[in-house]
Amino acid sequence: MATRKMTFSLPEPLAERFVRRIPAGARSKYVACALIEKFSVHDRYLAESCRIANGDPEVRAIEEEFEAITAKAAESRGGWL
Repeated sequence: MATRKMTFSLPEPLAERFVRRIPAGARSKYVACALIEKFSVHDRYLAESCRIANGDPEVRAIEEEFEAITAKAAESRGGWL
């Protein structure tokens, strides 16, 4: 897998904890694993939010209004948007 070297800043107390706890040769892997975990949690929250929104009757009503407007606009342009 290709890798990319990156530079970013951490608050000093966090940086000290990181350096103290994670050996130098394991830091890149640690950060990569932490990011993967954080993104996975974010993706699960996003999917759950979409599921909830898609089941909301008010959201569906708004979608139907937009679909009707889109269909009307397409008709006025001869089917082209």
